[in-house]
Amino acid sequence: MEAVLGHLRGAIERGEYAIGDKLPSEAELCRTLEVSRPVLREALRALQTMGLTVSRTGKGTFVVADTVEEPTFGDYAAGDLLEVRRHVEIPVAGYAALRRTPEDLDHLTRLLNRMERETDTTAWVAMDTLFHLAVAEATQNPVFRRVIEEIRDALARQSAFLNELGGRREQSDREHRAIVEALIDGSERDATEAMTHHLDRVETTLTDILSRTAAPRPPAAATSFHRPTTPRQ
Repeated sequence: MEAVLGHLRGAIERGEYAIGDKLPSEAELCRTLEVSRPVLREALRALQTMGLTVSRTGKGTFVVADTVEEPTFGDYAAGDLLEVRRHVEIPVAGYAALRRTPEDLDHLTRLLNRMERETDTTAWVAMDTLFHLAVAEATQNPVFRRVIEEIRDALARQSAFLNELGGRREQSDREHRAIVEALIDGSERDATEAMTHHLDRVETTLTDILSRTAAPRPPAAATSFHRPTTPRQ
């Protein structure tokens, strides 16, 4: 799938498919690229996430941009989503370490055990969002849960993207395990550090995916998801 994505992205960036052009039909692309329809559809979804195409029901897939500015997950750009996650989920992990109940720990542990045994990506992604909701619930502050609920769809889309193209699942399980262990220990510092590491790896994988599937570019065009630390004027 990554090879198909790289091929289509390269064709768009080279102008073989110009902005406004309709991509060939799925059947035609499957024949040309010699891939199955599920593989092709995953690649087409990734193109949309990167902001290069848009799918119009009954009409097909159309090119809307020839360069990747920033992936989007649902209604949110990747950088905006990560910025909010850093400002919310890192302190949330710290509060959860201080306030979690035995019931919270039992729920998180059982959920994580299920995730580590799960082989279906769709089911794992659903549990991934439940995990982050459960950490927010462990703060005993319902506002934190509402914030995570608001971005839940975006988290699921991001998780699916990272797993399809970045093979993140096992690594994410290990990062989640470190978060749960810090909550069990009641260590605010360890919990915030574990969540920080988790989000750092999310950013690194996103950047790596875009780099791997891009057409060759000068080094100066490298992509980064870091946000400015000073307020916008």
